[in-house]
Amino acid sequence: MRGKQYHRQLKLTAPWENDAGYGRKLRTHRNHTKIIAQPGIVMKVLRRKRIVLFIAYFLLLVLTMLNLANYKWTKVPQQCNHQMRSASYQGRSDIRFLYRPYLAKKRQLVYVLTTWRSGSSFFGELFNQHPEVFFLYEPMWHIWQKLYPGDAVSLQGAARDMLSSLYRCDLSVFQLYNSPGGKNFTSLGLFGASLNKVVCSYPLCSAYRKEVVGMVDDKVCKKCPPQSLRLLEEECLKYSTIVIKGVRILDVNVLAPLMEDPSLDVKVVHLVRDPRAVANSRIKSRHGLIRENLQVVRSRDPKLRRMPFVDPNHKANKKDGSDYHSIGAMEVICDRTSRTLRTALNPPSWLKGKYMAVRYEDLVENPVKILRNIYRFTNLTTNHDIESFALNMTSGSSSSSKPFIVSSRNATQAASAWRTVLSIQQIKQVEDYCHHSMVVLGYDRVRTAGEAKDLRKSLLTVSKL
Repeated sequence: MRGKQYHRQLKLTAPWENDAGYGRKLRTHRNHTKIIAQPGIVMKVLRRKRIVLFIAYFLLLVLTMLNLANYKWTKVPQQCNHQMRSASYQGRSDIRFLYRPYLAKKRQLVYVLTTWRSGSSFFGELFNQHPEVFFLYEPMWHIWQKLYPGDAVSLQGAARDMLSSLYRCDLSVFQLYNSPGGKNFTSLGLFGASLNKVVCSYPLCSAYRKEVVGMVDDKVCKKCPPQSLRLLEEECLKYSTIVIKGVRILDVNVLAPLMEDPSLDVKVVHLVRDPRAVANSRIKSRHGLIRENLQVVRSRDPKLRRMPFVDPNHKANKKDGSDYHSIGAMEVICDRTSRTLRTALNPPSWLKGKYMAVRYEDLVENPVKILRNIYRFTNLTTNHDIESFALNMTSGSSSSSKPFIVSSRNATQAASAWRTVLSIQQIKQVEDYCHHSMVVLGYDRVRTAGEAKDLRKSLLTVSKL
């Protein structure tokens, strides 16, 4: 009896065992029916799918926001020392490069405003030797060579635009003045590169170290491997101060847009020298300044009445022609210097606190004192090695033998050499061109040839700046 009841119970709980015709298909059908018959299981599955979709949507939203944040970050000004080593080098032909974000962290930018034969090569060395200075020597030379015979005044805008790029460590601007089909510019292709402490020192070259004070031997530096401008740009970004020395910006007012730019912090150090000494040095260096003299003379105002350059009784020769251009260029140089001095005497807001005039004669007379003043103005710190360098370079026993080479010499003697070399006619010509600048800067005129040659009499007075 118990066995029959047990058997009936089994038949009730497992009736498919008696139906051999359905097999596994019936079992699958019964399982599917069981799931449908239990809506709780269906809801669990749907709930899991919703969770997965929600997570996927949330992750997509997060990634979108991160991407948007990164896009905005690249649009704001970046830190000046931000290194972009992975970025490919862009040329100025790529218009996107023109809109590269400005540097957020302001560095001290200095322009040494001067003219040819004013002692500017030595003056530039005072910055070239400083370990914290990225120094560029006459970069606008490339513009004058490429756009020759453009006159000096018409090239001012191009020179200013180059400065704007260089102060942002954008050296690709040099490619604009490359020869058609020429090789890309390298670190050694820049004018004056073989004397540049950055170009000739580690890590660009193993010949020198920037922190060691001393002149660079151009023969040694020329053996350095030429580096790409991209690597030189990366070096530029490491420095807290950029100094550019140039003789091709003739008037400080040309720099006004740069000095008003809130993304830049530009200061001007105006190196001046007795214009009669400048004229004498230009005559001495006339063969090396032929092209520059012609470009400057072409900027003269044709409406001005000028005194004759030479004595009517003097027989002209080829040398007089060269001297004519050397001294004739002083008319344009002194006119533009006079404009600078007028602005400095009554400085606009963009120039206040950002301009300093340095007389070459004062520098060579007291190099350490003037050097400290210059460094203080440009937010640099001096040290014993640099002060000794300045003192030694101005107190040598020899006079200048090569006009474009910086060497130790008796700078005080060189500063007054014009008094025994120039004729009284040449002196009067320069004084006529430069009388306003001489009055402001404290250079006395001479009345006779004997007064000019009397070296016991000083022709320096107090500058009005």
